[in-house]
Amino acid sequence: MAAAHGDSRRAAADRAIGSTRRQLLAFDGRGAGLVSEVFGDLAHAGHIAVLVPGSDTSLDTYPRFHRAAEALYAAANRGPGPRTAVVAWLGYRTPVTVSTTVATTTRADEAAPQLQSFVRTLRELAPGAHLSVVCHSYGSVVCGRAAHGLDVADIALVGSPGTGAGDVAALGTRARVWAARGGDDWVGDVPHVRVDLLLATVGLGADPVSRDFGARVFDAGPADHSGYFTPGSASLANLARITRGETSEVTRG
Repeated sequence: MAAAHGDSRRAAADRAIGSTRRQLLAFDGRGAGLVSEVFGDLAHAGHIAVLVPGSDTSLDTYPRFHRAAEALYAAANRGPGPRTAVVAWLGYRTPVTVSTTVATTTRADEAAPQLQSFVRTLRELAPGAHLSVVCHSYGSVVCGRAAHGLDVADIALVGSPGTGAGDVAALGTRARVWAARGGDDWVGDVPHVRVDLLLATVGLGADPVSRDFGARVFDAGPADHSGYFTPGSASLANLARITRGETSEVTRG
């Protein structure tokens, strides 16, 4: 259909995602598109990480999200011990970076029930697995809004503009909450405020790497906003340790 409508970029993305080498749990090619893809053996994994993307992620830009999930999968399975499966969960309509939507929790509020439902399904499939969610950029807002209903051991926020909450306690979760921001990430210049206006609440709340927020801050090195999943980086190494439950090995920021 994409090819018939002259959208060669979408047609190419669809063909790549439809490859027989891929393990898809869900796919919806309408609009910006939705897809959930598995890396590894989900049914027999000892650890499962759900990667939640940020703004501007769609089927058209999916290759970069795929690379991030692939990098996390490779890093988490580098050593001995139970295998880790990673799910790239593009299960919501992400906002556009340059828009008013990205400064509110609206899209995250819409996405939170879907993420909660997805994690419940994973918990039923693998009741004994160590589950974590890794949330990048606006994806951390989604995780923040869903946190109270996520049966996971760890929530990791990277490049986060905020979660919509004032501190970890306000997230209403028993999970360990981690946060990191790279030295070259522009999101550090985003004002961390939350203002109630007549028709909407603008701003995403406290800075997750601030002392007052109360997260476990870990080292992300010099990562820029797109660099948290760069192979060999401090941020990826620490995310792999978190997804494996090796909390004592995480280097602090």
